[in-house]
Amino acid sequence: MTFSLQLLLAAASLPTLCFAVNAVAPLPIYAQTPTQTVFSDVQPNYWAQPFIQRLAQRNIVAGYPDGTFRPEQAVQRDELAAIIRKAFNQPPVRQIESGSVYEDVSEGYWAERPIESASQQGFMSGDSSGNFRPNQPVTKVQAITALNQGLDLTSDTPVAASTQPTTQRRARRRPVFVPIAITSLMQHLLIPRAEAVPSPATTPRTTPQTTQPDRSASAIVSDYYTDASSIPQNAIPDVAKATKQNIVVNYPNPKVLNPNQPASRAEIAALIHQTLVSQGRIEPLAKDSSATQYIVRTSGNNQNTQ
Repeated sequence: MTFSLQLLLAAASLPTLCFAVNAVAPLPIYAQTPTQTVFSDVQPNYWAQPFIQRLAQRNIVAGYPDGTFRPEQAVQRDELAAIIRKAFNQPPVRQIESGSVYEDVSEGYWAERPIESASQQGFMSGDSSGNFRPNQPVTKVQAITALNQGLDLTSDTPVAASTQPTTQRRARRRPVFVPIAITSLMQHLLIPRAEAVPSPATTPRTTPQTTQPDRSASAIVSDYYTDASSIPQNAIPDVAKATKQNIVVNYPNPKVLNPNQPASRAEIAALIHQTLVSQGRIEPLAKDSSATQYIVRTSGNNQNTQ
């Protein structure tokens, strides 16, 4: 091959090489390590082990730098937003400038982008004061309500204007892309743990507390939960719907919902897993899995086992 021909071929390939570099350069850099799916504090016989392991395999949940998962630790609102962002990708139902439009979410906060996504997709919202309360623990009923709102927005009740941040728009900084696996760990290093005191004011549902659920929803929760009277009135339709879809998982007693208790990391993993099963995105647990005994089953719906 002549020198002139070699030079011509090299020049012809240069645009292709430049395009490839430009296409790859903006992508975030991920650690070249296998996803951790076995945690030192989640034994094979732990009740939620199948739920946790399956989500970990899909990078929806992650553990701590010390190799633990801390399944009994309460989930905060910012953590729930981050998990939702990894698990679901719904079309936006509202627009906010960024997660930092909330008074208590600063620019550059580790969960700024997840909070933005969860808000825009209708899963979560702020309170009437324009706060998101990112460090507040999430109750089980709040988690169920958030999932129902984001995945099936069929309520005739419009989103109240008071649930949207009322602060002035801030100049947005150029976003910093951080690997998903790292963002799930950063908050444990940067954010002090909040006291586990749930507040009804941050329940994502915007329906007024005086709204009465229909009889069928009330009948469902009464039939399946011995503590149905503890479920907030505005959340009864959400709990009933989640129950019919076999999303609810109650340990150790399937009949006890404990709706107003802070949800643990294990409980959230179980709820997210079952929600993905109901969408056909994850195969149900095998029938011989001991974890299936904690899934609240409704008659005529056997989607939770295979």
